[in-house]
Amino acid sequence: MSFLKNIFSGSENQNDSSNKINWNPLTDLGQLNDIIALSNEKPVAIFKHSTRCSVSRMALKQFENEFDLSDKVTPYFLDLIAYRDISNEIASRFGVTHQSPQLLLIKGGKSVYNVSHSDIDAEALKGKL
Repeated sequence: MSFLKNIFSGSENQNDSSNKINWNPLTDLGQLNDIIALSNEKPVAIFKHSTRCSVSRMALKQFENEFDLSDKVTPYFLDLIAYRDISNEIASRFGVTHQSPQLLLIKGGKSVYNVSHSDIDAEALKGKL
């Protein structure tokens, strides 16, 4: 039963104590400039999450359970329902098609890797660093 609870629970708390990721919330368009600058020093991962989608919730939980890259990548979390304008700007600025859920890797100011849905995988991301 706890498996089903984890998958279908309504909790969207990104700071859950079992969470291995110290997410940086992406809530302002200006942060995209910061992300681009930061990505010249250290890769940045952006996880675009739909709080209305169970597939997105499952992809997020799976990614959080597998993630062990805190020293190698700076993670940003975007609630694309609340911040759709930022999601649209990410698609435009980085030349990617909007999807949800979606994971982007930004290096040197460019999206060098993006995947969605069941292709979101922390091990695969590690291979792109």
